Amino acid sequence: MLDYPVILEAQPEGGFVVTFPDVPEAITQGEDEDEALLYAIDALETALSFYVDDRKPLPVPGKPKRGQKTVRPSALECAKLGVYQAMTEQGIKKSELARRLGWHMPQVDRLFDLRHASRLDQIEAAARALGRHVEVSVT
Repeated sequence: MLDYPVILEAQPEGGFVVTFPDVPEAITQGEDEDEALLYAIDALETALSFYVDDRKPLPVPGKPKRGQKTVRPSALECAKLGVYQAMTEQGIKKSELARRLGWHMPQVDRLFDLRHASRLDQIEAAARALGRHVEVSVT
């Protein structure tokens, strides 16, 4: 799971600042806790996209302390990041994934662009090419 613990800090002037112990690049703020946590999703997705762009392994989420809130990317981004994580764990480069899928490189680049609305069937195909599968659950 990509549930990252957050630190919510009330600010003297009002509002909350949100930081991620495991993803120092992600920081945001909001007028209240709910708004700050909503903005935290975007901050997390943006920060994780830096890891993808730099072809670095994703930071591993730490275990939250009792009562500590967590934030995760949206479902589509989680699926994309899961495929990216499988690819990096296996030492597969984008060019090899493109070859396995019979895709052109721009298609693979879009697959890992967290701002691009990829189709789920494309993400599933990429996962299968890596010997994995995508699971979706509603809880």
